[in-house]
Amino acid sequence: MVGSEDADFSYVESRQPGRGRRPARAFFETSLPGIDLDGPWRFRLAGGLSDVTAGFEAEDFAEGEGADGWTDLPVPALWQLQGHGTPAYTNIVYPFPVDPPRVPDENPTGEYRRVFEVPDDFPIHRGAVLRFEGVDSCFAVWLNGILLGDGKGSRLPTEFDVSGTLRPGRNVLAVRVHQWSAGSYLEDQDMWWLSGIFRSVRIIPCGIADFFIHADFDAESGAGTLRVDVSGPATLSVPELGILDADPAGPHVCPDVEPWSDETPRLYEAELAADGERILLRIGFRSVAVDDGGRILVNGKPITFRGVNRHEWHPRTGRTLDRATMLEDVLMMKRHNINAVRASHYPPHPDFLELCDTYGLWVIDECDLETHGFELVGWRGNPSDDAAWREAYLDRAERMVERDKNHPSIVMWSLGNESGVGENLAAMAKWIRNRDGSRLIHYEGDRASCAYVDVFSEMYTGPDSVRLRGQQEEPPPEDPADDAHRRRLPFMLCEYAHAMGNGPGGLREYRDLFDEYPRLAGGFVWEWIDHGIEQTAADGTTYFAYGGDFGEEVHDGNFVADGLVFPDRTPSPGLLDYKRISEPVRVLCDADARTLTIANRHHSRDTGYLAWTWRAEDDGVLVAQGVLELSPVAPGSEATVHWPELPAAKPTGERWLTISGSLRADEAWAEAGHEVTWAQARTNEPAAASPSRPAPATPARVAADSIHLGDATFDAHSGVLRSIAGIDVDGPRLDLWRAPIDNDERSLYATPLAAAWRHAGLHRMRHKTLSVEPSESGLVVRARVAAAGVDHGMDVKYRWTTAEDGTLWLTVELDPYGQWPCTLPRRGVALTLPATLDQVEWFGEGPGEAYRDTGNDARVGRFRASVAGMQTPYVRPQENGNRRAVRWAQFTPVNGATEDAADDDAVSGLEVLAAPTTNLTARPWSTRALEAAQHRSDLRPDGRIHVHLDQDQCGIGSSSCGDPLHESEQIHPAPTTFTVGFRRIAVFVGGRG
Repeated sequence: MVGSEDADFSYVESRQPGRGRRPARAFFETSLPGIDLDGPWRFRLAGGLSDVTAGFEAEDFAEGEGADGWTDLPVPALWQLQGHGTPAYTNIVYPFPVDPPRVPDENPTGEYRRVFEVPDDFPIHRGAVLRFEGVDSCFAVWLNGILLGDGKGSRLPTEFDVSGTLRPGRNVLAVRVHQWSAGSYLEDQDMWWLSGIFRSVRIIPCGIADFFIHADFDAESGAGTLRVDVSGPATLSVPELGILDADPAGPHVCPDVEPWSDETPRLYEAELAADGERILLRIGFRSVAVDDGGRILVNGKPITFRGVNRHEWHPRTGRTLDRATMLEDVLMMKRHNINAVRASHYPPHPDFLELCDTYGLWVIDECDLETHGFELVGWRGNPSDDAAWREAYLDRAERMVERDKNHPSIVMWSLGNESGVGENLAAMAKWIRNRDGSRLIHYEGDRASCAYVDVFSEMYTGPDSVRLRGQQEEPPPEDPADDAHRRRLPFMLCEYAHAMGNGPGGLREYRDLFDEYPRLAGGFVWEWIDHGIEQTAADGTTYFAYGGDFGEEVHDGNFVADGLVFPDRTPSPGLLDYKRISEPVRVLCDADARTLTIANRHHSRDTGYLAWTWRAEDDGVLVAQGVLELSPVAPGSEATVHWPELPAAKPTGERWLTISGSLRADEAWAEAGHEVTWAQARTNEPAAASPSRPAPATPARVAADSIHLGDATFDAHSGVLRSIAGIDVDGPRLDLWRAPIDNDERSLYATPLAAAWRHAGLHRMRHKTLSVEPSESGLVVRARVAAAGVDHGMDVKYRWTTAEDGTLWLTVELDPYGQWPCTLPRRGVALTLPATLDQVEWFGEGPGEAYRDTGNDARVGRFRASVAGMQTPYVRPQENGNRRAVRWAQFTPVNGATEDAADDDAVSGLEVLAAPTTNLTARPWSTRALEAAQHRSDLRPDGRIHVHLDQDQCGIGSSSCGDPLHESEQIHPAPTTFTVGFRRIAVFVGGRG
């Protein structure tokens, strides 16, 4: 079972893209019968070229079982996710020596065999093509023992002519796939290294070989001009436009066509016909240009990208996706106000582009190219500027453009990602322009000169620098000619707002800049989905693995989990935040004038598709609601209207008006009633803030080892609260630490915040009680909080009093001492409650988590959740679940009801009060356990509810791959006072009959 010494494996380390392949062409479905080769194949994984199976390609080769290693493997699939070998993740570093074009001897090699029948109705007389949609990373192919050729370019199609090899009846297809090849140097794309035939394989009869749809739109006249370049004689029919059995070349001028855009993805059904073959086309008329002001125009209208970067991913099948999963992605994007996708960093499955055509998403189609690992060696040997790699670069550009050229959703071709600079990239751009001048060319790596691109593109540029680019005041490149050229171009963030873990923060600031400066074409959040691999822990719970979980020699940890949706496609708080920021129609509430301004940010669509409703709530309780009849607002326009008539508000409490714009009727991407936009305003004056030290009602009483204040009991030695009305309480005590988020732990441009916090000892603070002072007015506890080995800390004074209604009030006075070397993660108090009080109702912002610079989607109201339901399951556990601006919160048992509960049929719950608001977090585990956990399966409830009441908490930011957290979002040590209250509430358990 060893390879033949005479076998030719030179193609593996050859820079050439392949041998024996047919020219690249468009992806399309034909009416001619094809042969689908997806399904179970026989498979064996060899350890390298010295371990391959001699003669496995022969027709009469018999795959052995057991020790011979042959088994069934589905195609399409990635073999590491089917139990053969292990996944590996790196962001930049190559997982092999950087010695192009050589690869290691330890080169896992998959041997595939498929026996299939050519049915009687297959038109074999026409000839046939064997098409692979995607094979990672290099492969050779035999049909009936005859070598057809080999290929590279994992995320691109490869075709072989089998006209003289295919035969009626039994046929044997053999494929040898290598994990590493020279092509791997061009595919260093911040993702799992996975291998195999991961997209479909089929045999297609020869017929119409290729076609190119040119469907231009004249914005001034509204006319469309259509021509279709076809290889060979054919006729074109577009019944809606009156084109029947016509010459495809035309040109056909069609007055008053409806153009295609993300907002109105109008497609005209058409057909090409030749020699009994029919190909269905879907034609979208549109034009793409850049005007003198540096704006991107589609159909004559300026557009702004509210985009995401999208890798293909599924937690069980990796980059092998079915159509249902792709549709789920598209629908989720549309429902969250996303209008654009950058196909990072390779052409996606053709079905995804077809779905973007159908539902309306702008697409930047990106070449299967990234050489980022060369940056770590000073770009020495980078293929981008090495003529020996020229053919491979041009081949990848050609195969992308030819496959995808007929999709109206594609408005830019991207040369690739993070591949340095060089003449090979310039050659790609030149080839693409000559082939297709109807789209813009993008490449972020050319940002210094923008010599061969149509868009000035950067990634992770901070807001201050983005503002300069909007003002065309960015620092100039060295060459004045490059400067003049670049300042004429639109500016776009191809990546920003890194959505790793809890985040991203600061989205609104970018959105406001995009609105303010016409040159700014928007941006693409990094990225769509966390690339976690689903695993099962020993106790049966599932979790998502990331880099390092499979014993990789080099890896980049959970940097692969940086998406707006979790691996199972559950929306993260970051996606909800982005939806709010990306609203195409915005509502501005003026509480003084009692008016609403409807601002339509659509480029082509008025607001008539929205139905408007309002609701008024007093302290979170609905008191009135109704419908707003608003006239449609034209695209790019605003209209101001008066508020609806509202009933009189109570003299105390908070009246909030919520305006909502939802789909009036079903759309292709969502049902009627789906909310697109909303806004809130408080309609009455805020009540005066509660006093920081409420008037005392009872004195403190000392008894043995305890102190009693009202119905509260304190430890006489430490001054710590132990119970309220029989409810077991531990705390509250000063808390300055949070389980660091990914943006705390990582920073591109500065010392990570978490490193500075740990150096200052904030994760190991100790409490020293200085005095416990009961008195007629209450209880004062003085303490000092500091860490071992440092001479800075906090002096803390806890002032406890009771009010006439029995509320126990705590005022915390903080005074930092010493020279503080850092900011604070949080500033608040922490306590624990019995695990039975695991239902929480609160009045404040919700329903989801929110921090200083996130939570744009949070609205003021009354919300209820279990403590378990308040957790956000980030792939790597970290600080999460904060509810902002909470006025009060009630902790009760399951099935608890506080309304009308009488003491004789009730148990105790606990109400937390704020003066005026607090940040609230409640967890079934401690911060220490949260910080120690590596996966969500590591977290186990510990029998207590851990409650955090924060006067403030540090912002979120995007520093794991972006600017450091802005000073305004950080907490600096300073004298501070804040107040919270506690009281027992009666809770009836079990519901009323």
